Amino acid sequence: MLQLNINEVKTNLSATIGKVMNGETVIICKRNKPVAELKSIAPENKIRTKKRIPGYGAKKYPDFKLPPDFNAPLPDELLAFFTGEKE
Repeated sequence: MLQLNINEVKTNLSATIGKVMNGETVIICKRNKPVAELKSIAPENKIRTKKRIPGYGAKKYPDFKLPPDFNAPLPDELLAFFTGEKE
């Protein structure tokens, strides 16, 4: 567990967040008295480190096709809900 004063955290924010992402807990102090704890909200294995590959879903779902009217305008009745004309 790492203890840092507020000024150190502000000065090295990126490095501090990097340590937290690697699983370390950081105690933030004000005048050497602990006031807050900074820890990761996602487990290490849940943080995406690889880039997504475009078209990968085509292999996973080969039968999926977009309908021909995919980009067609919405019906007036449905559009009224988005514009606030209807509730």
